[in-house]
Amino acid sequence: MTELIQIIVGGLQVGCIYALVALGFSLVYRVTNVINLGQGAFCMLGALGAYTMQVSFGCGPLLSLAAATVFTVVVGVFVAYVAFVPGLSRLSNANMLMLSAGLLTMLEGLILVVWGSQPYAMAPFSGEKPISTLGILVPTQEFWIIGTTCLVIACLWYLIQKTSLGQALRACAENPIAATLMGVNVTRMQLFSVAGAALIGSVAGIVSAPAMSLQFDTGRLFTIQGFIAVAIGGLASFPAAVAGGLLLGIVSQLATAYVSSLFSNAISLALLLVVLLFRPNGLISGRTTRRQDVREEPRVWKHVTRLPVRAKWLTAAAGLILSLLVPVFIPQGSVLSGVIIAAIFFIALMGLDLVMGYAGQVSLGQAGFMAIGGYTAGYMTTQLGVSPLWALLSGAALSLAAALLLSTVTMRLRGLYLALATLAFGLLVDSCAVGLVDITGGPSGLVGIPSFSLGRFSFDAPVSMYYLVLTLNVILLISLGGLMRSSFGRSLQAIRTDQMAAAALGIKVVRCKLIAFSIAAVLASVAGSLYSYFFHFLSPDMLGTRSSLELVSMLVIGGEGTLVGGLFGATLLTLMPTIFQPLAQWKTFASGALLVAAFLYLPEGIWGSLARYLSVLDRRFRPSNTTPAIPREIQP
Repeated sequence: MTELIQIIVGGLQVGCIYALVALGFSLVYRVTNVINLGQGAFCMLGALGAYTMQVSFGCGPLLSLAAATVFTVVVGVFVAYVAFVPGLSRLSNANMLMLSAGLLTMLEGLILVVWGSQPYAMAPFSGEKPISTLGILVPTQEFWIIGTTCLVIACLWYLIQKTSLGQALRACAENPIAATLMGVNVTRMQLFSVAGAALIGSVAGIVSAPAMSLQFDTGRLFTIQGFIAVAIGGLASFPAAVAGGLLLGIVSQLATAYVSSLFSNAISLALLLVVLLFRPNGLISGRTTRRQDVREEPRVWKHVTRLPVRAKWLTAAAGLILSLLVPVFIPQGSVLSGVIIAAIFFIALMGLDLVMGYAGQVSLGQAGFMAIGGYTAGYMTTQLGVSPLWALLSGAALSLAAALLLSTVTMRLRGLYLALATLAFGLLVDSCAVGLVDITGGPSGLVGIPSFSLGRFSFDAPVSMYYLVLTLNVILLISLGGLMRSSFGRSLQAIRTDQMAAAALGIKVVRCKLIAFSIAAVLASVAGSLYSYFFHFLSPDMLGTRSSLELVSMLVIGGEGTLVGGLFGATLLTLMPTIFQPLAQWKTFASGALLVAAFLYLPEGIWGSLARYLSVLDRRFRPSNTTPAIPREIQP
C-alpha cells in the first residue's frame, strides 16, 4: 500500500505539471476556438530564462521567476500580435493548428540557437532532501509544484468569475460576434489569452525545471502531454483541463511502475484513443460547442491556381529533363544524398496532400506510417531473409491495416480532434519503436539493413537509387493526378470546403476520407521502407513526431492541393542545412518561420505562386484569334 501511495504522490506531481500546461491550452481555446501548439515552447522559455538568471546573473529564485515570466509573456504577445491573431481572420481551424505547430518549431529553433542543444538542470528551490511522512518520501519541489498549481487555479478562477476582464473573455468564448456588438475588443482579448497562456506556461516550466532535464526540444514534450491532458478532460472547461492533467499524470506513473517505463507513453496514448472513440469532446464536456471542420466566418479554403494545359505540359517536360540531368550536374556526395532524401519524402508528401490538401483533414501521424514501413522492411530483410521488394510490400500491407484500424477512431472525428488522434497514433508508434527492442533495436536503432534490390540488380549506388525514386515519383504523380481529376478528387475537394454540405449533396464522406487516408498510409510506408534501405539504418529519432511536423511544413511551404508542391518544400528544407552548412543550427528556426510565413503571406505555397506566374505568362504569349467569325448563312 505504501508503494502505491508513493506512486500516486509522484503521479500528482506530474499531473499538476500537465494540468498547468492544459490550462494554457484551454484559455486560448475558449477565446479563439483554436489550439495553440506553441504552449510548450512558453514553458521552456520560462524555465531556461530562469536558469540563465540564476546561473549567469546570480539572481534569487523569486527574481528569476519574475524576470523569466515577464520575458516569456513579452515573447508570447509579440508572436500573437505578428502571427497568431492575424491568422485567426485568414485561416481555417485546421490551418491555424498547423500555424501554431510552426510557431512551436520556430520557438524551439530560437531556443536551440540561444541555449544550444546541451541539457540543463536546475537545483530544487528548497534543497534536495525529501520529506518523509508515514514512510512516504515527498520531494520538496513537489510542494512547490502542487502549491503553484493551486495558486494558478485560484487566480484564474477569480479572473474569469469576478472581474470585468473575465466577463469579456467569457463573452468571446461563447459568441465572439455578439461580444463585438456589445463593445468587446475581441482582438485584444485574443492577445490577452495568449499572454495569459504564456504566463501560465512560463510558471509551469519554472517550477517543474528542477524535476527534469531541460533541452531545447523539451517544449515539445510539454505540448504533447498538455494537449493530451486537455483532450482527455475537455477543451472548453478549466476544471476538465485540470482533471485531465491529474488523470494523465497518475496513469503514466502507474504504467511506469507496474508495466514498463518504455510503454508508459503507449498506455497513456491508448487511454486518449479510447476517450476520443467514446467521448470525443472529453470526459467533462463544456457548455459551448462549435463546428470543428470550418470556421464561423470565412469558411472557403484558398483557391489553388491550376496551370493551363499547354503550360502544364511544357512545365512537366522541363521538370522531367532537369530531374534526369541532376546526377550529371550534382556529384555524388551530401547534396545528391539530400536530393534523394527529398525525393523519398515526396512519396509520403503526395499521400499527405490527398488528406490535407484535397480533403482538408489534418494528419500529424504520417511519419508513424513511414516508421511502420521502415521497421517492417528492415526487420524482414535482416532477420528473416526476405527480399527487399516483398519486405516493402509487407510493410505497405501492415501500414494499410494500421490505417484501417485507426480509422475506427478518426473517421468519427474532424478538426483538431482528428489532428490529436493522428498525433497520438504517431506517438504510439514512437513508443513501440523504443520499447520493442527485439524487433526495432530500441533507442539504438536497427542496423545492417541492405540496399533495395530487384532480382540481381541492386540499387546500392546513390545514382541508381536516385533514378529508382525518380521513376516512382513520376508514376505516382501521373496516377494520382488522374485520380484527382476524377469524381473522387472532386468529392475530396467538396469535403475540404464544407464536410456537412458535401454529405448533404450525397457524397459518401466517410468512404472518401477512408480511401484518401489509406492511400496516404501506403505511400508513407513505401517512403519509409526506401528511407531505411537508403540509410541502411533506422532509429526512432529518424521518423518520430518531429518528422511528421516537418512533413507538414514541407507540404505547406511547397503548396497544398497541388500534388507536386511537396517536392519544392521537401527539397528546400532537406538541402538547406547541407548547402548552408555554417547555418545548420538555424534549420529548426527557419523551418518554423517558413511555415508561418507560408500560411500568412504565401498561402498558395511555392508551386502555387509559380503556377500563378506561369499562367500569367501563358496568357500573355498565347496568340489571340483576331479573325472575325463569318456568319453561317453567308459561308460557302
